[in-house]
Amino acid sequence: MKLRRILAAAGLVVVMASGPAMATPSTQIWIPSTDAKDFKNFHIDIDNYARFSSKTDALTNMYNLGLSAGVLPFDNLKLEVGVDFLKQDVKAADDHPFYLNAKLATPEDAFGIKGLPAFAVGAFNLGTVPATQQNIAYALVAKTLPVIGRISAGGYNGSEKTLGKKTNSGLLASWDRSMPEISDKLWLAVDYMSGKNYNGEISVGGSWAFSKQISLIVGAVFFNPFQSTLYGGKPALTTQIDISLP
Repeated sequence: MKLRRILAAAGLVVVMASGPAMATPSTQIWIPSTDAKDFKNFHIDIDNYARFSSKTDALTNMYNLGLSAGVLPFDNLKLEVGVDFLKQDVKAADDHPFYLNAKLATPEDAFGIKGLPAFAVGAFNLGTVPATQQNIAYALVAKTLPVIGRISAGGYNGSEKTLGKKTNSGLLASWDRSMPEISDKLWLAVDYMSGKNYNGEISVGGSWAFSKQISLIVGAVFFNPFQSTLYGGKPALTTQIDISLP
């Protein structure tokens, strides 16, 4: 992202401190999904976002270690809470690296209602100081269609102070599908988050399940597609190791 010279000294710190950061609930590649952890199911995420470019306007790489758990003992209503330790190679943000997230969700066909879509409401990027408090609240609905896969859509709204006035909200959308035609272990996804802010993006990627407990997502995140200003920086390669316990 190019900054005006007069703001370069002070503005860079603010922008980077509140830059792209995904304190992760259960996600697709970048955006949340309607999935939520079962009761007493713990989940460890080890995520890496490495920029394809080393130029200054590419912004920094990101490294995240997250822990989340399901805390409701119900099949049709699930609550997931989590905490993330995020490093962005920016002192203003790295001095306060902890972020919180939470999600309340229902699965498809919940409460015995055949054909009912999945629903989720939640919040993520809940920082501990004003500079990191993106405080993004969202709502999603998802439906799995024969052959096509699962389609999800919704919207989000975050803090004006960190994401900008009138640029702090947008759309969420995704497609994902298991690929049993190739292997039961393979899953593919594309997701989109609109908005002229640090988190606007389109992602593509896939996951391979090495076991019921361990999987690896590999994908690419293209920030602020179709826009001339890359608020989120240059594209990044992401690798995400997911470990479920027990």
